[in-house]
Amino acid sequence: MKITLDEAKCCGAGQCVLVAPEVFDQRDEDGIVILLDAEPPAEQHSAAREAAQVCPAAAIIIEER
Repeated sequence: MKITLDEAKCCGAGQCVLVAPEVFDQRDEDGIVILLDAEPPAEQHSAAREAAQVCPAAAIIIEER
C-alpha cells in the first residue's frame, strides 16, 4: 500500500487522525493532514483504507500494491 495526499482538498476535519492515528496527523496551525507513514505496515492497512473512506474531502489516495 502507498498513500498520497491532496493537501489542497483537505478541509481539516480530522477523521483520518481519529481512525488511523499511526498513519495520519494534523498541522497545529490549520488542521491540514500530515502523512506520518506513506507505506504503512500491513496491520495499519485496514485503518488507512477506512480513513480514506471517511475523509469528507476525498484528500487521501490509496494505491494497493
